Amino acid sequence: MNFSSFAEFIAMGNHGVYVWTSYGISLAVLILNVVLPVLARRRYLQDEARRLRREESK
Repeated sequence: MNFSSFAEFIAMGNHGVYVWTSYGISLAVLILNVVLPVLARRRYLQDEARRLRREESK
């Protein structure tokens, strides 16, 4: 790939909208694949701590 300017690189031969949208969606999916399990683990640990505190107070 040989582009003569940055604008031409961004345009990707008039396919830039599709290319950059695909990259954006892929990046979003990768980020969600990291963030959602971390949030689920944090929520699980908070729920377990809450459950243990309830059992101890009985």
